[in-house]
Amino acid sequence: MQLIAPKITPSLDNDFRPAVLANQNFQRQVQSVGVRAVIGVERGADEFSRFETVVYPEGHPDFESNFQYVERIVKFLLWQRGGHTAYVGAPQAVGEHIRKAYAADGARKFDFDFMGRQVYEKEFSVVVCSADEVPAARETGKMLGRNLAGCRIGFDLGASDRKVSAVIDGNAVYSEEVVWEPRKNTDPTYHYNEIMTALKTAASKMPRVDAVGGSSAGIYVDNRPMVASLFRGIPQEKFDSIRNMFLRIRDEMGVPLEVINDGDVTALAGSMSIEDNGILGIALGSSEAAGYVNMEGHIMGWLNELAFAPIDYSPSAPTDEWSGDRGCGALYFSQQRVFRLAPKAGITLPEGVTDAERLKFVQNKLEAGEEGATKIWQSMGVYLGYGVAHYAQFYDIRHVLILGRCTSGKGGDMLIEGAKEVFAAEFPELLEKIQLHLPDEKNRRVGQSVAAASLPIIA
Repeated sequence: MQLIAPKITPSLDNDFRPAVLANQNFQRQVQSVGVRAVIGVERGADEFSRFETVVYPEGHPDFESNFQYVERIVKFLLWQRGGHTAYVGAPQAVGEHIRKAYAADGARKFDFDFMGRQVYEKEFSVVVCSADEVPAARETGKMLGRNLAGCRIGFDLGASDRKVSAVIDGNAVYSEEVVWEPRKNTDPTYHYNEIMTALKTAASKMPRVDAVGGSSAGIYVDNRPMVASLFRGIPQEKFDSIRNMFLRIRDEMGVPLEVINDGDVTALAGSMSIEDNGILGIALGSSEAAGYVNMEGHIMGWLNELAFAPIDYSPSAPTDEWSGDRGCGALYFSQQRVFRLAPKAGITLPEGVTDAERLKFVQNKLEAGEEGATKIWQSMGVYLGYGVAHYAQFYDIRHVLILGRCTSGKGGDMLIEGAKEVFAAEFPELLEKIQLHLPDEKNRRVGQSVAAASLPIIA
């Protein structure tokens, strides 16, 4: 594919080649000669997503540029929507290229294993077919949340503390935060007991419990944690106890229970506060976390793991140490990017301290107006503009809510300003279509715990 230099260049990254510009250029070039192509991804509960596009026909001199174009779309869709089976409705050579890449020994063997064995508990596969043979979309989503009536418990499981609230008719009458160490504990009983203790504490503050809702980092499918950093200490042979833990808790408490990814709950809380839908929430913390509420107010059951979704196609883009892929979101929208850009900005990071302390060290320089730190956040604002423009090709968005440690202080405003500068220069239509938000008092009016408590429907 031909890579396009951005009109607004990150001050510390001249090699940045935005995915959105490469894809748009590809579509302009192929439009007059192209043939229809359809990419489909099938995930749990018979949910199916489709993405329609145009590619070069067989025999065209630029035919092989289809390989990178389609592979990057497949990659994005898998981490946005999730899927154990990918359908490639395109010229056969394109489908065979994807099948080879997403195999147990292929370039995307990480994705093959992660999506197949770990998330959906079946072998990942690629179906090569024609565009007309890709199944129809089945995107039901769930109308989770906004259910405020009754006595509810809302909880949020973090890496360092667990939060719980007792919520009566939408008002939190009791909340607590308790320090815990989920990552260090190898016994599933520890996690079960800690969560049950939190729920029982909240229950004691209300006359009854009608429903329980929760949020947690990780990938959840039908209330089952499939992959979650909180439970990384659990040996594989004991992980079934974790996968079925919330189903057990639901049965023992005898009330409706819903647990979903914390990014989706953040987006839901934003939707409830802004009183509008079509919200993509992006948290710039130790990694990139995301959540989405669609235009109808539904949580779609998608993965929204944008940390692994590519936004930079430069061959010199940084490599993710876990997946082995280049240019993925976590390396641009998190403290990881701050640390990568610090040497280029002339900043020597302190050693022997936590990542949170290293980030604060750079943020203090930003607050003091130091040039190097300013260039870091200017660069990240440019990434955000091109990244959101790329996300808008896959999500229907009216609002983007950015939050997380990297948005503290001056940094948040700089990110918004940088993104708007990119919109004005490259995507003027997005200035009218998408509003960018930082959390303010209105956004905080509906907290994470209340939004989580509102997830279940009481029959």
